[in-house]
Amino acid sequence: MEQDRPALGVLLMLGFCVVAPVGDAIAKVLGSRVPLGELLLVRFAIQALVLIPIVWLTKRAWRMNGRLLKLTAIRTILHVLGIGAMVTALKYLPLAAAVAIAFVMPFIMLLLGKYILHETVGHRRVIACIVGFIGTLMVIQPSFASVGWPALWPLAVAFIFAFFMLVTRQLARDTDPIGLQAVSGVMATVVLLPLIVVGHQLEWAILSFAVPTTLDVWLLLAIGLLGTLAHLLMTWSLRFAPSATLAPMQYLEIPVATLIGWLAFTDLPNGIASIGIGITICSGLYVIFSERLDASAKMEKIA
Repeated sequence: MEQDRPALGVLLMLGFCVVAPVGDAIAKVLGSRVPLGELLLVRFAIQALVLIPIVWLTKRAWRMNGRLLKLTAIRTILHVLGIGAMVTALKYLPLAAAVAIAFVMPFIMLLLGKYILHETVGHRRVIACIVGFIGTLMVIQPSFASVGWPALWPLAVAFIFAFFMLVTRQLARDTDPIGLQAVSGVMATVVLLPLIVVGHQLEWAILSFAVPTTLDVWLLLAIGLLGTLAHLLMTWSLRFAPSATLAPMQYLEIPVATLIGWLAFTDLPNGIASIGIGITICSGLYVIFSERLDASAKMEKIA
């Protein structure tokens, strides 16, 4: 069985933790060279073009209607908004800081689960969320002092992707993940294309179209392929190893982003931000391991 190969799942998740920050670094470069709408259009169009043949060749389920179609549309809109917010954040913030701040998302998801889905969440995990958020504020503080309110864009990324994950949970049992991503790519392309046409006519900078240079074409192609590959790596990793094993590994994305930010942009977090990153990581790992222990205890009671 695929679940019996955790080493492969771990390796795939390691791949995700490297590929995702590389894609973010390219987005940081493109953010000042290409209009945001154009970047998003190419990103999702490439996703559709890559995944549709895979869906067709493997005969995966992709047709949707009713509830699933509505949830997929909501998920797609959130995905577009989340990536757009992250690209905007990267225009103002160092790569490591933007990624670290966005990692407040697990805490937001935990609180949304408690207060919206009425899931049982112990007081220790709520405290861990508060501590993690304090760590996040320590990462924000130096950036806020430098650039002001744009330093809060990664928080918008975290909130958007928290809702994105909640919707994905509702879809996970009834859809094939690769088929879902293919449909989302098509939906996003169909929505973004007319918006850019209208935006260009009205001279809206964010939705305008600019003829890309040769370098921009290669970077746009890279961001589309890397974004699609990152999602595939995460999806495939969950097929070979349980999420409880893989979730802590996602925090490796922060040191990888720090290294890439230093190599590509000579950006490094200052002392306060570094401490904040450490607090955020420790709090996030505490939440993950607490959930794993609770799940194990429930399974023992059932047994």
